[in-house]
Amino acid sequence: MLSRRLGRRGYEVVVAVDGQQGVTMSRSEGPDLILMDMSLPIIDGWEATRQIKAASVTREIPVIALTAHAMVGDKEKAMAAGCDDYDTKPIEFKRLLDKIEAALAKG
Repeated sequence: MLSRRLGRRGYEVVVAVDGQQGVTMSRSEGPDLILMDMSLPIIDGWEATRQIKAASVTREIPVIALTAHAMVGDKEKAMAAGCDDYDTKPIEFKRLLDKIEAALAKG
C-alpha cells in the first residue's frame, strides 16, 4: 500500500523482500532514499542499515526506519544503527512524506 501511495506522488519505488536483498539492492539500484522496515527476514533492518552505512558506496543514502516498535529507546537504537530518521507504524502518510522530503532536500 505504501509503495502505491508513494508511486502516485511521483516517487519511483523498488521493494526488497528481506534485509539481505535490501543491502544488495542499495548497491545495485543506488536509491536516493531507503525506507527500512526494521522487522525483515534473513537479516533484520537494524543489521541491514548497519551494512548499508558501513559501505562507502551506500553510506550517504538517507535511511528512514519504519517500525511498529514504539518502545522507549527504539528511536535511539535506530539512530545508533545508522538511520537518519525514524517513523512508527501505522504510518501517518503526511508525516512520512514530510520526513522523506526533508531527507531528500539534504542530499
